[in-house]
Amino acid sequence: MPRVVPPAALAVASILALLAACAPAPVTKAETEGLDYGPRPVRWQDEVRSYLAVRLTDPKNAIIEFRTEPQQMYQRSVGLRPMHYGWATCVWVNDKNRSGAFAGFYPMTFFFRNEKIIQVNSGPDDFGVGAQYARSQCEQLGAPFKQ
Repeated sequence: MPRVVPPAALAVASILALLAACAPAPVTKAETEGLDYGPRPVRWQDEVRSYLAVRLTDPKNAIIEFRTEPQQMYQRSVGLRPMHYGWATCVWVNDKNRSGAFAGFYPMTFFFRNEKIIQVNSGPDDFGVGAQYARSQCEQLGAPFKQ
């Protein structure tokens, strides 16, 4: 008599297989070969502050922690995000909510080329997938976000 697999078990196995297939492989040297990251940014902290000043609820009182120095980083193109590369840094931000209380830290990653911000993951206008990217990239940059 043939063994019958319960539909729920089949569904779980299918989901796990799909997730395993979606897990990104490490970036290869071939992917980054020939990319021009440009010079290491000098005024990157000022650029981050300027970017956040027009996006935060209370920019004057927000706590901005620069957790890493800029490092070369490559972000693969995936469904909702295009490929980006440049000098990336991890920043943790704690802004006040509309009630005036601090909302709690969240990580952000900023990509720079030629002293300009070219990509931002996470932040006041990019939660969801951007927040996941920022957590992963902060960890790669040496500032894992655990909360």
